[in-house]
Amino acid sequence: MEDGDVDLANQYAQRQYAEFYPYRLDPHGHRTNGRLDEPQGAGFALLIAPFYAAFGPTGVQLELAALAALGFVLAIALARRLVPEPWATAGPLVCALSPPALAYSTAVEPPLVAGTVLAGAAVLGLRARAHPKLLSALGCGLLLALLPWLGTQYLVAALPIAVALAWWMGRQHRGWFALVGLELVLASLVAFATANERLYGEVIPEGAGAPLTGASNAGDYLDRAYRLVALWIDRDYGLLRWAPILALAFVAVWLLWRSRRDHVARVVTDQRDVEAAALLLVLVGAAQVIVAFVAPTMFGFWFPGYYLVPALPCAAALVSWALRHVPRWVSAVLAGLTLVGSVWLYVALRVGDVAWVPPTSRAPWGPLEVVFPKYGTSSPYATVVTVLVVLGLLALVVNEWRRQRALQGMARRAFRRA
Repeated sequence: MEDGDVDLANQYAQRQYAEFYPYRLDPHGHRTNGRLDEPQGAGFALLIAPFYAAFGPTGVQLELAALAALGFVLAIALARRLVPEPWATAGPLVCALSPPALAYSTAVEPPLVAGTVLAGAAVLGLRARAHPKLLSALGCGLLLALLPWLGTQYLVAALPIAVALAWWMGRQHRGWFALVGLELVLASLVAFATANERLYGEVIPEGAGAPLTGASNAGDYLDRAYRLVALWIDRDYGLLRWAPILALAFVAVWLLWRSRRDHVARVVTDQRDVEAAALLLVLVGAAQVIVAFVAPTMFGFWFPGYYLVPALPCAAALVSWALRHVPRWVSAVLAGLTLVGSVWLYVALRVGDVAWVPPTSRAPWGPLEVVFPKYGTSSPYATVVTVLVVLGLLALVVNEWRRQRALQGMARRAFRRA
C-alpha cells in the first residue's frame, strides 16, 4: 500500500517479500484489468491495517493475541453450557496454552480470528435458542456475515450455525428472528461476490488458474483419504501430535453419541440443552475437517493445524465436557504433555534452536516422536498405523451396536414379563 495501489505485480517483480520469506513466492492470483490482485481475505487486511499504521507489526500481533484470547473466553462460555466449573474453564485454558493456539495467536493469519468469530456466533446462537430474542439472532447473523471476508473456506464451518439458528427459531415460532439475522449473511455474500467479480473476475477466485481445492476429479479426493487420520497424528502436521489434550474432543463426540442413543434427555431435561450445544460444536468441527480434507495441501509456511485451527475454540469447549468424564490421570497426562510442549517450544524459540514455522522441535515427545508416522512418504509404518486406527474405530462401532442390541433385548424381555 506504500505505492498507493493494491497491484502486487511490482512487489513480486522486486521480490519485496524476501525479508520474511526466503524462497520464491508464487502469486496467488492472476491479472485482472491489468492488475495483479491477490484473492486474500479483505476483511482481515482491514482488521489489522489500523493497528499496523499506528503501532507497526508489534501492534498487529498484540491485536491478534487479544482476539485469540477472546476466542477462548467465548469457549469457556460455550463449555459452561456443557459442564460446570472447574471443568468449563480448565479445558479452554489448556487449549489456549497449547502450541497451535500460541503459534496462531500472534501469527498474521486469519484462522484463529475466524475461530473467535465462529465461537461468538455459536454463543449467540445458543443464547437465542435458550431465550429467543431478536438481538441475539441479529448478533449471530452479523458475526457469520463477517466470515467470508476473512476467507471463503470459513463459510463451511458457518453453515451448521446458520442452519441451527434457523431450526431453533422456527421450532419456537420465531422464524422471522432467524430470517432477519440470516439476511445479514445473505447481504454480505452478495457484496462479497460482487467485490470478487470486480477485483478478480471470479465470484470465488481460484488463484493462478488452479482448481480451488487442488483436485480435478473424484480420484484426487480418494487419494486424500489418508488425511482423515493424518490430520491428527502425522509427525509434522498432526494436531494431536502438538496438542494431545484435543484427543478429549473425540471423547466428547462419543459422549454425545451415547447420550443421544440412550435417550438421556428423556429422563434429565437439562440434557437436551447439553446435547444441542455439543451437537453444534461437533458439527462446526466436522465442517472444518471437511475443509482440511479438500484443501490443496497440508504443508505450507505455517504452524501445523492451519486448516483445523478455526475450530479450536469450539473444540476446547468439547474438551471441557470430556474432562469431567475421563479419569483424572488421563486428563492430567494429556494436559501435561500439551503444556510441556508449549514451554519446550518457547524455550527453544528463545535460545534460537527452532522457529515456529516450520517447527523442528521434538516437543513434547522427545525420542518418542518416532511413534507418530509420516504420511506422504510411502511409509509402510504409516499404512499400518492407519489400518490399526480404522480397525479400532470399527471395533468401537461393533461394540456399540452389540451393546444396543443387548439393551433392546433386555427391554423386550422385561416387557414380556410385565
